[in-house]
Amino acid sequence: MKQKNNFKKSTYKYFHTSFLIYFLFAYGYSQENNNSFPQLDISKIALINQTDSYVTFPTDIGNIAPLMFEANISPSFIIRQRKDSRLMATLTAQVIIRMYNEESFPVRTPSYIPQVSFYYLMGNKQSKTHNTLFGRVAHHSNGQDGNFYDENGLINLQSGNFATNFFEIGIIKTSHSSTLNAIKFFKSSIEIHPRSWMLEELHGQYSGLRWHNAFTAFKLPFINSGKDESPNFSLKVETTLMLDNYNNLNTFDFDRLNASLTLYYHPKFLEDIGLFVQFYHGMDYYNIYFNHQVDMIRFGIMTEILRF
Repeated sequence: MKQKNNFKKSTYKYFHTSFLIYFLFAYGYSQENNNSFPQLDISKIALINQTDSYVTFPTDIGNIAPLMFEANISPSFIIRQRKDSRLMATLTAQVIIRMYNEESFPVRTPSYIPQVSFYYLMGNKQSKTHNTLFGRVAHHSNGQDGNFYDENGLINLQSGNFATNFFEIGIIKTSHSSTLNAIKFFKSSIEIHPRSWMLEELHGQYSGLRWHNAFTAFKLPFINSGKDESPNFSLKVETTLMLDNYNNLNTFDFDRLNASLTLYYHPKFLEDIGLFVQFYHGMDYYNIYFNHQVDMIRFGIMTEILRF
């Protein structure tokens, strides 16, 4: 118990630090450079709003169940009339898989999150600062058809049915820092799960109103080779605040907050993948495991297909 409390204290300290980093990057560096600023079309802006594909190593630190790996498979298919369009859509067939470090290494109840997203680029397309409106409609289920509760009245994690549908609307602000030679994105959105779109058993214990915020910075090479290049480093800070009444939580209960900090490094000798470390606190996002609170540090490899 003492070890768990120490981990929780260190987690709180990490989040205070991460928010300081967030504001430092988001507001502390605003100088821009016309010569070095890469052109960002709507497809690049959309891709940073999609979840990166990754595979974790079996070295998670925290209170999550021992895993061999967690994999997020998230290919996005772009739909647009032409390359310079202001309006476009993406179709994403996102699947999250966990293989547990147990006998037979089982893969239990993957998360299926197919979604369609729409993006509209506002203002001058040649500007260094962009505002992009976006919306998303998505489904989240685990492909199971068993009873939600087991014979003991507990949530059936093995084969219980989990399903919800939701929509999300928000805005993405894009800018460039010449001081850091970095592209910065700030995203804010509201996610809504209408009660009629949600499994009845989830009513009252699964949040249906969420406020998302994310800040992402991609560190670019200072020397421009004339070719499209992957960023050397990236940093992403994400927060989600549950706004509705569920699980009888108090208004300022810490369990209402999901927060993560992801640091990504792309070695020059690798073409399409890099290494990442992530700190996460909050509700378990793995479908029917939503009732678990997780504090963890994880490592793995990630694909960032975004190039400048």
